[in-house]
Amino acid sequence: MALRWIILFFGLGLAAAKLTGDTETDVDEGHDWDIFNINEEAGLDLLEGDIDQEETFSRNSIIGDKYRWPTTIPYYLEDSLEMNAKGVILKAFDQYRLKTCIDFTPWKGEKNYISVYKGSGCSSSVGNQRVGKQRLSIGKNCDRLGTVEHEFLHALGFWHEQSRADRDDYVNIMWDRIEPGKEHNFKKYDDKVSSALGVAYDYGSVMHYTKTSFNIGSEPTIVTKIPYFMDVIGQRMGFSASDLTKLNRLYNCTKSSSFVDSCDFEEENICGMIQGPGNAEWEQRRSARGGPWTDFSNMGQCKGKGYFMHFSTASAEPGDRAFLESRLLYPKPGAQCLQFFLYNTGADDDVLNIWVREYDEANPSGKLKLFKSISGGVMGSWELHNINLNMTQKGRVVFEGVRGRSPSKGGFSLDDINLSSTKCPQHIWHIRNITRLLATTPAGGKLYSPRFLSPAGYSFQVGVYLNGTRDSPGQMAAYLHLTSGPNDHKLKWPCPWQQATMALIDQQSDIRQQMNMHRMVTTDPDKKSSDGTEYYWDNPRKVGSKVTVSDGSYYYRGPGSGTSAFITHSRLKSRNFIKGEDAFFVFSLEDISALLLSQPLPRSAVHADASLMMKAVDQGARQEAADNSMLVTAVAGSVAAVMLVVSMVIAGNAWRMRRRRRQQESDKVVIIQDMPGFMEANEHQTNCHYSMMSA
Repeated sequence: MALRWIILFFGLGLAAAKLTGDTETDVDEGHDWDIFNINEEAGLDLLEGDIDQEETFSRNSIIGDKYRWPTTIPYYLEDSLEMNAKGVILKAFDQYRLKTCIDFTPWKGEKNYISVYKGSGCSSSVGNQRVGKQRLSIGKNCDRLGTVEHEFLHALGFWHEQSRADRDDYVNIMWDRIEPGKEHNFKKYDDKVSSALGVAYDYGSVMHYTKTSFNIGSEPTIVTKIPYFMDVIGQRMGFSASDLTKLNRLYNCTKSSSFVDSCDFEEENICGMIQGPGNAEWEQRRSARGGPWTDFSNMGQCKGKGYFMHFSTASAEPGDRAFLESRLLYPKPGAQCLQFFLYNTGADDDVLNIWVREYDEANPSGKLKLFKSISGGVMGSWELHNINLNMTQKGRVVFEGVRGRSPSKGGFSLDDINLSSTKCPQHIWHIRNITRLLATTPAGGKLYSPRFLSPAGYSFQVGVYLNGTRDSPGQMAAYLHLTSGPNDHKLKWPCPWQQATMALIDQQSDIRQQMNMHRMVTTDPDKKSSDGTEYYWDNPRKVGSKVTVSDGSYYYRGPGSGTSAFITHSRLKSRNFIKGEDAFFVFSLEDISALLLSQPLPRSAVHADASLMMKAVDQGARQEAADNSMLVTAVAGSVAAVMLVVSMVIAGNAWRMRRRRRQQESDKVVIIQDMPGFMEANEHQTNCHYSMMSA
């Protein structure tokens, strides 16, 4: 009877472990991890929680020019890094390029470089220590975009925000709530050795401690003097505006590495845009008949303020065209991302064409290349569009509105245009009336995005708990799910090394000022279910659940992976994540399998290692030769002595054997032979030695 219950219990356990579309893996294990929690969990006791330097180190790294890096910083990604961390680090580099003049390039043998590895936690030195290989740790749970940006800001020369000389004017440090022995982490430094670079104290800095850093219980150790900021300090979403101002001042940045242009049409000069050839024009408007009634930049902020550009197809004749062309642009050759908001109230056959006009000696008046045509679709609301361009030389981005033949009651409206030298996110999810959904959705209620296809052909969707899971209410949760799709029969399963980027857009006009909330998840093909019987990222038809759509069609949704701590509601409301009652997610699913390979070492490093090895071998050889010359005489004498002893022993043994035979001629002869197995054992050892040497 007992055995039957044991078998039944074991069977239930296996059933519970079976993967379904409702299975979820929380990469944060239910925690809202911050750097200091991670390092404490890892047993680290670093200066100010994550600074890998002695406390006695002179704190003048911001002021001292000798601690500056060049604006192009060599880096090396060590093999110890987790795959997801490698992808996150490269994404963080993109943010530096977009928002500052700081660039990162693979190490090519430069004297000083940053080597990133998986240590016990998240840590960095402050400034360029000029030690050659300067290590920076991105350990377990550190693979968050804001966390990586934080650690690299240390490496670039920044201390924590609350260590500023004027700290006590803005926050109160609750000394009695600090863990004994950790008080030194809250020291502030005189402005003679640490500069704030003329920037006001920033509660929203990515370099600020969280309110509970190094606390004994649950009470905060840092209390902001302006209560509004209590639940905002310690954000790890990304650079704040002040972070960028300080970094750009410290490194004398005059322009960003990959940023090209931004326009919100607030000024009369409309960002230097011009009207191109055509029989109609774009107009700068505050509102338009039939919508929009406000621009996108200032929506919900100031009534009657703000402008957008509008082409009225209602007042144009069929076939009329209007060209709105950007100023001359000089992007880096290669991929560019054009981002803009479009409000369409035209007829279904009205068309908005996106062109690039490039100039060269063969085409002094410019050659047009079409990248996108937009017609119909979602009408009557501001919609986000991302379009990948490929400008190879100077040129203009051209928005061409074309009046169709059907009756129109509106037209096209454009606002908040951004262009950068980078690839666009692959997909956009517009969540409408998110304010109402937040007010009505219970904790544990899950909202799913549409299904999307990645460039590699994998189908996926994202599930969001707007008000958190039942175990973690009060913060938004987000999970990636693979879903069945049209290419499943020719794809690799389990899905190998696809990194998903889930980003909630901060709807600021200028892309450089956006603090988007990113999380990345990577599909490890070796990851298995809790009982080890199924592959987690296998074909959703095998490890997922059937989902029936309202129109009667169906698909399969696989298990999810993500975080229950995507963003707190306090931070959700602190920025423009919600505008006009709506929110936008952008998603990408990219193949990062190339990161499985070790980053190539520079030739100089390989030659240096080889030279050191050859030097060591040469020194060893010379020492060995010297030792051998000293041993020759001794060995020769020893050999002669040994031979004499051996001959004497042999002669003695022979004499004893003859004597014994004479005494025992009637006895059976004694035969001396090897011990059983000895030769076989020696043969085995010899063969093993040979095979090892051969390998």
